[in-house]
Amino acid sequence: MIKLTSINRIDTFWVNEDQIESLKETPDTILSMISGRKIPVAETAEEVVRIIESAREKPLIVYGGTDPDDMNEA
Repeated sequence: MIKLTSINRIDTFWVNEDQIESLKETPDTILSMISGRKIPVAETAEEVVRIIESAREKPLIVYGGTDPDDMNEA
């Protein structure tokens, strides 16, 4: 999931980057989702791509327990 800014430049929201089909600048940046939904965002297309790349560089930690110390015992 990536955090983006609404076109009003005030509100932020999360979107699943794997559901983005394409980006278009008209000049506003429009995300075209696989579902067909169009979402205008404040970021440029280049910024969205950098945000996605940055999110994908971070390691995914899968943890199902309630005690962080249990992670060291696995």
